[in-house]
Amino acid sequence: MSEIFHVVPVEAHEALVSAAYRHRGFGATESAQAAKMSSMATHHGIRTHNAIKALHLDELFGSKVGGCTPNATVVKKPSRFAAAEVWDAKQKLGQAVAVDAIETCIKLADQYGVGTVSVDNAFHYLWGGGYVMEAAKRGYIAYTNCTATLAEVVPFQGKYPTLGTNPHSWGFPTTDALGFPIVIDWATSVIAMGRVQQLKREGKQLPPDAAVDKDGKVTIDPAAAVSLIPFGAHKGYGLSLINEIVAGFIGGSLPTIRSRTKVAGEKQNCAFFFQVIHPEAISSGVFAQGRNQSQNVKAVLADILGHGNEKCMLPGQMEASFAARSQKAGGLLFSKAEVEALNEIAHECGLKAFDVNSLPTA
Repeated sequence: MSEIFHVVPVEAHEALVSAAYRHRGFGATESAQAAKMSSMATHHGIRTHNAIKALHLDELFGSKVGGCTPNATVVKKPSRFAAAEVWDAKQKLGQAVAVDAIETCIKLADQYGVGTVSVDNAFHYLWGGGYVMEAAKRGYIAYTNCTATLAEVVPFQGKYPTLGTNPHSWGFPTTDALGFPIVIDWATSVIAMGRVQQLKREGKQLPPDAAVDKDGKVTIDPAAAVSLIPFGAHKGYGLSLINEIVAGFIGGSLPTIRSRTKVAGEKQNCAFFFQVIHPEAISSGVFAQGRNQSQNVKAVLADILGHGNEKCMLPGQMEASFAARSQKAGGLLFSKAEVEALNEIAHECGLKAFDVNSLPTA
């Protein structure tokens, strides 16, 4: 039986989240952008990167401690490349930067076939899948990666955490073929730290071989987890390393001092990379059996899921299913523990709490 959730209206949720950011000194526009992305994450069942996680991240490493600057103005650096922009985010709220970055990439892709935005000196943008999903729903191929807030992942065969969870996110415009965009989105650790926090809230155990305690021993207790383990051994490690190297080229600094105690002369914020490709820009126009590009993608996916593989799941399918459940419920779905966490946020802002007993369930 699927988990029972409490239904919170989207408008009420976004009003609360926006108010929480404004209460911390953020501007109306950036607060609304953060609230919208939080709603999008919850709508698609991404409980590890919802508003609770976003505001908790800000509390620990953001505006309260100088790691994120409310109302900061992004500086676009000079570039000789028309389809590539580089931004100094000036520690601006990550969700606001990312929303603007993906929109800029789309505009560049419309003009040049491809567009990239590299972002230095930003606060974390939370759920990368949401940005590429938005582009994919509008017909584009999109990719993003970012460095995580903290270095909390031990490298392959290592013992000290020197890497972030460093997610990669891809989005593909497959709605016509499948009814939803394929979105491949993952942290490069076995699980994200947000998942550890969620399981701790829910009183559940970690999966095996996902985290280590303060002594470097593998643990399944989320309360004891200190560092994370890469998925797929050297493979997840390699993917995590990509983010750090890309960030190094952009301007990101040492992973182990990110979001830590200030180090003179160093930069200690996240770096992002965004890329959007217009499908026409990569089309050979020579498809078998007279198919067009869209028909060809559909045929490829049908072949992959054929031959007895019909029950296999595609990336983005779970999110699409949860979104359908949210749509049917008429709001955003939260567990009782999550509603209680939202009420703590409401208390911080002096707003009325949600009555969990009066909320409908789904």
